Amino acid sequence: MEKASYCPRLAGKQAALLLCTLWLFGSDAWAGGILIYEAGQEGNGLANAGAAALARDPSVLMSNPAGITQLTGTQISANAQVILGDLRFSRDSSNQFDGNEGGNSLEYLPGSSLFVSHQIDERSAIGFGMYGNFGLALDYDDDWAGRYFTQEAAVIGVSLQPTWAYRFTDELSVGVGPRIMVGYYRTEMAINNNLLGLADRPDGQLEYKDTDVGVGVNLGLLYQLDPRTKVGLAYTSKVKLEFEDKPHLSDISNPLLNAALRRLDADSLELDLNVPQTVTLSVAHDLDSQWTLLASLGWQDWSDFGDVGVEVDTNAGGTSRTVDRQYKDTWHASLGAQYQATKQWRWSMGLGYDSSAVDDADRTVDNPMGEAWRLAAGVNYTVDEGMDLHLAYTLVWLGDMDVEQTKARSGTTLSGSYDNSALHIIGGGATWRF
Repeated sequence: MEKASYCPRLAGKQAALLLCTLWLFGSDAWAGGILIYEAGQEGNGLANAGAAALARDPSVLMSNPAGITQLTGTQISANAQVILGDLRFSRDSSNQFDGNEGGNSLEYLPGSSLFVSHQIDERSAIGFGMYGNFGLALDYDDDWAGRYFTQEAAVIGVSLQPTWAYRFTDELSVGVGPRIMVGYYRTEMAINNNLLGLADRPDGQLEYKDTDVGVGVNLGLLYQLDPRTKVGLAYTSKVKLEFEDKPHLSDISNPLLNAALRRLDADSLELDLNVPQTVTLSVAHDLDSQWTLLASLGWQDWSDFGDVGVEVDTNAGGTSRTVDRQYKDTWHASLGAQYQATKQWRWSMGLGYDSSAVDDADRTVDNPMGEAWRLAAGVNYTVDEGMDLHLAYTLVWLGDMDVEQTKARSGTTLSGSYDNSALHIIGGGATWRF
């Protein structure tokens, strides 16, 4: 099975074009849940430290819309990145499903972003951003042990954000950015035709996919405490996405399962998802002419994410088709620094931590989240007064993540762990100033 490529699987040219656009601008990685800090910009090398207080280029509007008041003239930042994953499931002695271990479910994912800012006058500025900071995509082998839970899973969101910011005083700036998010959800899984004692039947298949558009807003404050210190406070509202489609079933040869699915009115299945609201507090302090120290604290409302998941499971009592998610709120902390080595070279480094959005008992193989440590480094090179180039690397260490996921009705358990899980994010781009 081809990894990290969903574009060819969509039927219809318009659907394929939409998904390929989502894939291009919606790169995927883990924060506390599946929010993304890295979007190819220079800040990739800081592990989100100082994100709401440091305004080096127009990408700050993603973290704090007020930050674009610090940018002169017209600036354009174009970025790209690739995520190389190592996410492999290993069965343990408690596993009750046959099949292989699924291979590396996250081999590589591309992404990109585009940001623009324009200074209207000494007080006000406008901007625009197109970026993906929410998403997850996994692709297991078709015949792996967890095929009845998922074979492929993708939740991708791309945000379009016009932004306006105003400097009320020399110290205080505010910004607002209405955010339009285009969301895409897709899942594919095998259906066990041997349920209820009917044996020797090959697996069936279920595929569910839909797109939706949600609206939210990014708000930000930026305050100059003293000539060397800035404090930023940013709030991102939740974005509600409602996916509703007919599950596409094929090769369901079990007559009892067919009858149960018909009784469930399988022509319509609605999944409601809330991209979580967030709060970020950041500080940027110029220690001297070369060193800038940075820090961030954040909160993400994953407990309001929603019951998103598709499952088909049958016993003598009936059939279920959804999965209950027990997500919880997460918090983030990061420290970082930038060093202006010469007029042309600036180095970045950062260390960050995100708590897990799930307890070990609630982790699922279609979204195996856990706590994450980030270690990041980057470099910015000034070609001339009108152009910068930047490159950054982030290690996202997820470590060992245990999974014990049980079918709600039949009681069969998939048990194992993702050992030494990690993501390697390489991003870079250019900023032009006019």
